[in-house]
Amino acid sequence: MVCLGCGKEEKPAGGSTETNMEQVKITPDRTSIIKNPLTGWVLYVGRQWNDTFWASQGYDSMPAGDGTVVKVSDYATCAYLRTSWRNLEPTEGNYVWKDANSNFSKLVKTLRDRGLKMSFRIVVDGRDQGLNTPEYVFDAGCSYYTDGSHLTWKCPYPDDPVFQQKYAKMLRAFGEEFNDPDKTEFVDGYGLGLWGEGHTLVYKNNANKASVFDWITDLYLEAFSKIPLVMNYHNTIGDSVNDNKLKSDTEELLDRCVNKGYSLRNDAFGMHTYYTSWHKSYASKWFFKRPIIMEGGFVLNTHRFWIYPEDGYREGHPEDVRKGEYDQSGENHVNMMDFRTNGEVQSWFKDAFDLVNKFIQEGGYRLYPDLISVPVEAVHGAKVTLSHRWINLGWGYCPTNIPQWNQKYKVAFALLDKADGSIVKTFVVEDSDLSQWLQSKPVTYNTELTLNGFPAGQYLWAVGVVDRTKNDAIGINLSVKKDFLTADGWVKIKEVTIKQ
Repeated sequence: MVCLGCGKEEKPAGGSTETNMEQVKITPDRTSIIKNPLTGWVLYVGRQWNDTFWASQGYDSMPAGDGTVVKVSDYATCAYLRTSWRNLEPTEGNYVWKDANSNFSKLVKTLRDRGLKMSFRIVVDGRDQGLNTPEYVFDAGCSYYTDGSHLTWKCPYPDDPVFQQKYAKMLRAFGEEFNDPDKTEFVDGYGLGLWGEGHTLVYKNNANKASVFDWITDLYLEAFSKIPLVMNYHNTIGDSVNDNKLKSDTEELLDRCVNKGYSLRNDAFGMHTYYTSWHKSYASKWFFKRPIIMEGGFVLNTHRFWIYPEDGYREGHPEDVRKGEYDQSGENHVNMMDFRTNGEVQSWFKDAFDLVNKFIQEGGYRLYPDLISVPVEAVHGAKVTLSHRWINLGWGYCPTNIPQWNQKYKVAFALLDKADGSIVKTFVVEDSDLSQWLQSKPVTYNTELTLNGFPAGQYLWAVGVVDRTKNDAIGINLSVKKDFLTADGWVKIKEVTIKQ
């Protein structure tokens, strides 16, 4: 027999009295852009953008460091919108996602047209941004504070009951629209404090810190039950004092929400001053138990990144920052990296295009079946044992263990009609757990199947990773060359004859 993808002769793996088994070795695709849930590059978009932003930002004709011109959207998995409550609901009950002519709806449509799902953070504090909470909330009696210099930039106290009532109403309505894995990649499930990063909060009563934290995380879990939720693991999370010093209750609060179902993200990758030894330690506690999403900390055109000696970045060398972000992402096994606005996208493609492609090849998860043993001749009704070995080429992991996914992605074998490629029979490998597939640790399964429920005849074996919530359609794209994939994403293995 011939090895699929490599052209070399392979010896049969053995068989039984009822079957003739053969082994196939599959050659992976290690370089192509392969888009999958919760892995890859995140493209940031602005709250005021609409369907014209591709041209205005130059994202459809981005010069790359290798001399080519590329589309940024081809490299991204999803788009991330850091917006404000006021932008989403300018007046009470006036939700912009229900207006097809709003900037928001135009933006969402153009992203979907490019195959990009959305991710969100909703900001309510506007101390240095302007009014981020709708005026109607304050008219209803919500108490507020300002930064002292911009008296019209009202910020709600997060422990105010009017704020909580109005915010919960909006978020539930938002969830009715976007609690859909086909629309939404992940959601930042906090959004309080400066820039929505979860620090430097101002309360009516500081004693309400923990109760506010529980209220808002529970609310997001309710509104987005099907969507991965993420929390910024900041060392002063929820606190009113942001002095970059770990607070005594920080880890307990974070553990509480992670155990409820949250995943992790951090907004200071590449900033060694702010991404401390504690952050590294906290992330390591959840390696391969929860996915980690990064955001780089420096903004090249406003942050003087070279003045921090511990970072080791040279003035005038933005490629140093990109490498610092990349290296720290690898150390923390992140699943997703960021294409931020304000010139960072241009910098990634101009100054570090090699790292853009390297993350596609090495970051997050990249899965394929390495070695498979299937029958090529069998009797209808026979029991056979298929052996299959799986490899993850990425430093992250496929987080099928998070509550929102609840192991919905499973390995499956299919018998395809030789004539038209249609699926005749699907066998789901229920004990497959993709969250256990880690880099440099191949996982092998021996799966017993009974060959019945279909007529005898000539078929083609195929294998894939299906989504159990979508009638076992392919859910994860595997890192296998396109020549060996069906149009639906199944990996073609070997022809088989099933005798009556």
